[in-house]
This record gives sequence, C-alpha cells and structure tokens, in this order.
Amino acid sequence: MEVLRKHEGLVAPLDKVDVDTDQIIPKQFLKRVERTGFGDFLFYDWRSTPEGTSNPEFVLNQPRYSGATILVTGRNFGCGSSREHAVWALMQFGFKAVIAPTFADIFSNNSSKNGLALIKLSPEEVSELLRRAMKFEAYKVTVDLEPCRVTDAHGFSASFTMDPEIRKRLMEGLDDIAITLKYEAEIKKYEGAAAAR
Repeated sequence: MEVLRKHEGLVAPLDKVDVDTDQIIPKQFLKRVERTGFGDFLFYDWRSTPEGTSNPEFVLNQPRYSGATILVTGRNFGCGSSREHAVWALMQFGFKAVIAPTFADIFSNNSSKNGLALIKLSPEEVSELLRRAMKFEAYKVTVDLEPCRVTDAHGFSASFTMDPEIRKRLMEGLDDIAITLKYEAEIKKYEGAAAAR
C-alpha cells in the first residue's frame, strides 16, 4: 500500500446516492484473473452509451475532470455486493480518496485494506463540495489525515473523524501482510520454540 498522509487533488463530482458496486465495476468484468486493469471499466455502464461509445454526459468523460484523484459523491456509496474489485477499479482509475456522507460497511472494509481513503463529511458539506466542483474549473481540495481536515483554496474547511487503526494503516501504508510482518521477530521466536517442542 502507498503511504497517504496528505493529498491535494482534482475533484470529480458524482452527484448520486446509493451507488452500488455493480455500477462501480459491472459483473461482466469480474472474470479477469489478474488483479490489475479494472480502472478501464470503472462505471462502465455510465461511461458508455448502449452502442459502446463514450458517453459525453458522464462526469468522468468530461475533459475538465480528467485526472481527478478525489471523488465526491452521495450517501451509501459502495452498497450492494461485497466485490473488492470495486475498490481496485477506483484506485486503478486514479482515485486516492472518496468523500461522501456515508459508505457501505463491506466497501469501507475493503477500502481500508487496499489504501483508498474514505472521508465522511456531513450532507451539507458534501453538497457544498459538489457545488464547488461543478462551479470552479480545475477545482482541487486537500485531504489531510494528520489533522483530519478537508480544505480548498476558496475558504472551505471541514473536519472528519476516522477509525484510528484505519488512519494508521493509510498514513503508514500498511496492508494486512505488512501489519503481520511487524511481528516477524515474535513469530519466528514462537515458531522456533514450537519446533523445539
């Protein structure tokens, strides 16, 4: 996992609620045996027309949001099935953080294990970020995990709370394997004693 302490990025506004994992990464793309390449299929049914061409109306196809690394969206983001591929698709597309009022539980767990920062703000604060992202060209915000704040250059500032263990994972770039390896000396000591017994 990459270390994520403070990130300034271009904001993409996805003004939708209850965005489920089948919309984030449709089921037909789950057949891949690799863990890479899912970013190309992020929001595929919304990004594409029924004819398979790029949908110019969808926010992520608009040039002004090209290269966005922070997604701002509505409540209950990531609901539906438990597919971890949804997190992979978001990260491989380039997103480092998602800001919303609420997130689905399993999606939240998958995100914390992969290094995608989920930032919960109030509905009013999220609405204001959506408004600014649609109003200002090249609108950026800074997500800072040290003070747990989201700010922009236009005076917006909001605090958020985050589970201390998840915050530590993100700030130190620790996945499950890295956390286990922090106890490598103790594990070796135990295994050595077990072998002797």
